[in-house]
Amino acid sequence: MESAITSAALRAIRRILRAADQNGRRLAAATGLTPSQLLVLKEIERVKGITPGTIAQSLQFGQATVTNIIDKLEADGLVQRQRNDRDKRQILLSITPRGASTLEAAPDLLQQDFRDSFAKLPEWERAMILAGLERVGELLNISDIDAAPLIDMGVIDRSLDS
Repeated sequence: MESAITSAALRAIRRILRAADQNGRRLAAATGLTPSQLLVLKEIERVKGITPGTIAQSLQFGQATVTNIIDKLEADGLVQRQRNDRDKRQILLSITPRGASTLEAAPDLLQQDFRDSFAKLPEWERAMILAGLERVGELLNISDIDAAPLIDMGVIDRSLDS
């Protein structure tokens, strides 16, 4: 029989998973985007003429992942690519009016709420939470799974229609 504290820990993990799923569904209903697509779109809006490589570094996503996401955003008419006038090898990205209106319709992401609240905590408490989360990963034998700093379920460069 499980102890009360084990059950409480499992419920806490389940609440986080459910919140991530619900957040993704709300975002998809409002915008048709996944959380990772929204983050890339926000980055393109934030930095005019940004390159895919800069987005990958900024968001800590793989270059191929960012390229796949940009392909989807471009196909949906949310961003456009253009060659740099000075260096034709370089691709610059910009948001379209449709992309800007999609951002306006987007609800806040769960990880933004987390970042805002987490940043207000004292450093010792942030370190304790991190240690606890990493330990949970060890207990679940998932420490070796590569993950971007994103609260989302599934592969980050997926399409909603996949």
